[in-house]
Amino acid sequence: MKPSSAVFHDKPGITVRQKDGTTIALDPSRSSNCDYAFVSHAHIDHMHRKGKGSKSRLIVSKETSLLAEARGYSIEGEEEHDGFTLVDTGHILGSRGLLIGDKDVYYTGDLSIRERAFMKPAKMPHASTLIIESTFGRPGYKFPAVQEITHRTNKVISEMYDMGIPVILMGYALGKAQLLTKLFGHWDPVYVHDSVAKMNSVYLDLGVDLKSAISHTEAEERGLLSKSKPWIMVAPLMSGRSAFVQEMKRKYGAVTVGFSGWALEAGYRYRMGLDYAFPMSDHCDYSELVEAVKACAPDKVYTFHGFAEEFAASLKKMGFDAESVENNDDDNKKEKKGATTVSLDSFS
Repeated sequence: MKPSSAVFHDKPGITVRQKDGTTIALDPSRSSNCDYAFVSHAHIDHMHRKGKGSKSRLIVSKETSLLAEARGYSIEGEEEHDGFTLVDTGHILGSRGLLIGDKDVYYTGDLSIRERAFMKPAKMPHASTLIIESTFGRPGYKFPAVQEITHRTNKVISEMYDMGIPVILMGYALGKAQLLTKLFGHWDPVYVHDSVAKMNSVYLDLGVDLKSAISHTEAEERGLLSKSKPWIMVAPLMSGRSAFVQEMKRKYGAVTVGFSGWALEAGYRYRMGLDYAFPMSDHCDYSELVEAVKACAPDKVYTFHGFAEEFAASLKKMGFDAESVENNDDDNKKEKKGATTVSLDSFS
C-alpha cells in the first residue's frame, strides 16, 4: 500500500512528519522546531547554526561533525537514534542519507554511486518513499569515467611539466580537493591551498591516506614556488579571474584546470576563466540517478534540487509516481526558492 502523503510549503527545508507526529527536518537551512534535525554532510549549503531555543536532536555522522567544526560550525549530534539508520551516500567523506522507520522513507542528501579514488559508491536501500536529489537530473548530463578524466588531466600536467609550467588543479575545497590530492599525488612537488590543507588534515585524522603537502602560504614564504620549476597545487574551485589565480599566473605562469560536473555545459570553461575544465562530479549524473531510483524501488518519489521538475517528469514516463517537492503547491509556484515539507502520515 502506498503511503498517504501531503506536501506543503515550509521555508527551512524538507521536513518529514511520521504517523505518530514525530517531525524530522532534513538538511534545514536554519534552526527548526522539529523533533529531529538531520545534517547529511559538511558542505556549507547543507549545514545550519543551531538556534539557542532549538530543542531538535541532531542526527549526524562523526565525520561530518569533525569537518563542520573545521569549517567553523558546531554540529554535535549522534549517529544512532531509534528508528533512524544512516546510509553512506558516497558524496564526500561522512556524507549520509537517512532511512526513516522500517524502510518507510529514504532521504539521499547529495549522492554518488560511482567509485572515485577512496570514495566508495553509495548503495541504495529499499524504501516505500524516496526523497532524492536531482542536481544533474536532465538526460544531457552524462559524466565520463573517472579513469578517462585522470588520463586527460595527467596528459595536460605532463605537457606543462615538459615546458616547466606549474599547474593549479581546482575543485571544491571539501570533497573534490581531497580526491584531486589523492588522484594526482604521484606528481612532485604537490602544494595545497591553505583552505584545502585544513580539510586534508581532517581527512588524514580520519584515516584517509592522502599525500602530505605543504600549504601554498608556507611554500611562498620558503620560496618553493618558482618559475624555473613546475609544480602542482590543489586549490578551491574559483574563477580564473580571481585575485589569487591572477597572482599565480603573473608570478609563476601557472595554468588552471577546473573539475566540476557543470564542465559538461558549453562555455563553462570560458565563463569560469579556466585554461582547462573537466567534468568530474561528486554527484550522480542523469543515468546514475535513474539507476539509484530503480535500486530503491519506491512506491513514491520526491525529487529536490537542480532539475527536480524535469527529473520527476522523466521518472513519471518510466512508470514511477514522482513529483518535485520544490514546486508542488501554489505557494511554492510563486516562490520557487522556498523549501518544502513532506508530510507522511501513514506507511505501508
